[in-house]
Amino acid sequence: MSNLLVEEKQIVYPGQVIANGMDFLPSANVLRDKDELVATKIGMISLNGRFVKIIPLTGPYVPRDGDIVIGRVTAMGPFGWRVNIGLPSEAVIPLKDGSSDYLQRDADLSKYYNFGDHVVAQVTKVYNGKLFDLTMKGPGLRKLAPGRLMTIGAAKVPRVIGKKGSMISMIKDHTNCKVSVGQNGIVWISGDEPAMEIRAVEAIRLIEKESHTSGLTDRVKEFLEKKK
Repeated sequence: MSNLLVEEKQIVYPGQVIANGMDFLPSANVLRDKDELVATKIGMISLNGRFVKIIPLTGPYVPRDGDIVIGRVTAMGPFGWRVNIGLPSEAVIPLKDGSSDYLQRDADLSKYYNFGDHVVAQVTKVYNGKLFDLTMKGPGLRKLAPGRLMTIGAAKVPRVIGKKGSMISMIKDHTNCKVSVGQNGIVWISGDEPAMEIRAVEAIRLIEKESHTSGLTDRVKEFLEKKK
């Protein structure tokens, strides 16, 4: 007989047994030890059917293939573009992944992404955890228009986005702002009114501060509605 020993959004600690039996399956930050599932990080429980994962409360961003990130172009050359995504090592957008256009080595790369431009890109390769390739080919990947940028803890990103994008959609609806959240913790906000952009920033800071608590969605909704 299998038993789940925790509840959705409960805070757990490394080494804590969160389920026993074989009916539940480990996902992110959870491992199996014989017939038990054990937490490997401090974080919040997230359940998806039989899968149990932990959303960390703290920790640096660790790139993985497929991650969507926001970064700033810092250099360009025959290799393509270098992008700062908030890590000691810069990422690279190779020429072949910079555009659907065919780019020759002598092409004017600044016509696509210039120094200081911010982009939404996708991680395609991670080399030894220190070098990263990005692509701009994919839905939603683009150069960002002028807007407000903020940084949050990468571990807080899942809570800011919410299940199936519910939290970030609520912020967009209440502020009429466009919002993009990179899994590296960089957030871009653009609205017609500065006051609305500030409201979105404040809501995201509230989520970041109280990400470990229950009832967060209702509190954020109340905050946004009160601000109106």
